[in-house]
Parts: sequence; C-alpha cells; structure tokens
Amino acid sequence: MNDTATTTAETLRSALAGLLEGLPQKQATAAVERLIANYRGQIPTNTPVLRNRSDVAAYAAYRMPATFEAVRSALDGLAEAAPGWSPASHVDVGGGTGAAAWAADSVWGGPRETAVLDWADPALVLGKELAAASSSATLRAAEWRQSVIGAGMTLPAADLVTVSYVLGELTPEARGEVVAEAARAGQAVVVVEPGTPEGYLRVREARDRLIEAGFQVAAPCPHDGTCPIQVGKDWCHFSARVSRSSLHRQVKGGSLSYEDEKFSYVAASRFPVEPAAARITRRPQLRKGLVLLELCGPEAEGQTKVNVTKRHGDLYKAARDADWGQEWPPPQGAEPAGA
Repeated sequence: MNDTATTTAETLRSALAGLLEGLPQKQATAAVERLIANYRGQIPTNTPVLRNRSDVAAYAAYRMPATFEAVRSALDGLAEAAPGWSPASHVDVGGGTGAAAWAADSVWGGPRETAVLDWADPALVLGKELAAASSSATLRAAEWRQSVIGAGMTLPAADLVTVSYVLGELTPEARGEVVAEAARAGQAVVVVEPGTPEGYLRVREARDRLIEAGFQVAAPCPHDGTCPIQVGKDWCHFSARVSRSSLHRQVKGGSLSYEDEKFSYVAASRFPVEPAAARITRRPQLRKGLVLLELCGPEAEGQTKVNVTKRHGDLYKAARDADWGQEWPPPQGAEPAGA
C-alpha cells in the first residue's frame, strides 16, 4: 500500500472511531448479523439494506474498512493498466457511506467531482459526516444524493463509475440495468462484489455486459475472452488485508487485529489500457527453493501453474515477494508486495 493509501485508511479508521458510542452492543450486533446475511447474498431484495442510523453505524464500523480496502485494490488494478489516466469525475452507485469515494481518493488523490448515490438517506447523511473529517477537499465537497438503485435509474456522465457491494441486493433484472446504465455513463466502470461463488458470478455477468457494450477489460483479466473458469468448479477472487475494528472483534471473536477480505471484481474502460500479461490468482505457495504460482494468462493459455526456482535468479526473488492478485511477471521497478 502506498503512503497516500495508508494515510487515507488511517484517516478513515479515525473517523469511524467512536461511531457506535451510545448504541447498545446487542443492537449493533443484531444489525451486523442482518447485514452479513445481505452481504453474502442470502437475502436478495429490491429495497434499501441500510434502513436507519443504527444500521448505518453498524455497517460503517463493521464493513466500511473492508469495502474500502477491496475497492482500493480493484481501483489499483485499473490504475496499473492505465498509468497515464486519472478520473476527473467519479459516480459511486449504491455507495452507502462512501467507501469507494475514499478508495478513489487514495488511488488518484481525488477526482475533482465526486457523487455518491444511494437509496438509503441515513447512509448518505453519515457518509457526509465521515467525509467532513477527511483532509481531502474532494471528499469534503462530494455530492451525496438519494437515488433509487435499479431499474430506470439515470446516471450522470463520469470518467469513473463504481458499483461496489450492491448488485447482490438487487433482482437479476435490476442488476443488468444498473450495469448497462453504468456502461452508458462511464468511461471506466469498476464492479466489486464479495469473493464468494455467487459474488463471482455477478461480476462475471457484469464483465460480459461491459464487453458487449464495447469496453476493454483492464483488470484483473489479461484478456477480453471467455473466462476460463468452469462455473461450479472454482471462482475468481482476491484478498485484501483489513484491520479489525472493536465491533468486528466483538461479533466474530478471536484476538487477531486483522482479517482478510475476499472480493471479486472487474475493471473495464472505453479508452486503451494495458492489462497484465498474467495475474496471480491464488496465494503463492512457498517451498524450499521453489515458489508455485497459479496464473490466469492470455486467452489461449487460460489458467496455468508455474514453478519458479532459484535458477530463475531475480525472477525467483520476485516470486517470493509476490502476492495474490498481482500481475506476473512483475513490471520492472515494481515495489515488493506490502511496500
């Protein structure tokens, strides 16, 4: 994570601190458990998930840091494929308390115009309060607009449109319309969903729709061809490390100060991009003198496994530092994982 992203993450955690003061623990826990069910896609609806201030406070304290890290990782994938591009405008669909807006700010230093759209007014109110605690002029000036997310919605034109952790809340028909509208309005579209088999299928469907709309896949896929994964056998997902909040530890138990957020995503654009030659699709397996990498490569190659040994010299050193989700081979001058 770069210095800007680290600072933004720390500022967000600071803004979230104390958010649950005055909210009984049982009430917070009950809200979190219901939100987890929705997050996992067990209760698809066509109505807002965040219904009141208690829901929003529980969501922000429990889920916002994880959503921020997942979306930031996805946006990093787009930024790596388009190093000379940065968005001047950003529309976040179903943005809730604004995690994706914070993520975009951490990657590009803030699009000049940011609009967060959500159907839950309590989420927008709290999101605006959190943004006011940021040092970013973009976040403080962001527009927080109540909007129906689904069929019939109209988005303003934007360089970047993000749709994160929202498709699972919609009916299948509404999902298609949201992605189609994002494709119409955006020059780049990034869709992020939970890293579950169901979340992956929603991302895969969105990927197909974006390609049909004339977009080129920037990340994580190295190509615009058919996904080589056999549905029901596996699913494409990645991982982001997240610092646990106190509520997180209360609900899940355990003493670890962190956990790994699993997510699936696709980033696509109407402008030229340079996707990775190949992408590491599983955590690298380190053995004595050997690193096993599972890769998704060019369409003709599909999924492959590569053994990198000491005889590969500098490439072996890079493999030992490589992380799940990174491109392979690493570009010259790339920082080691965790830098």
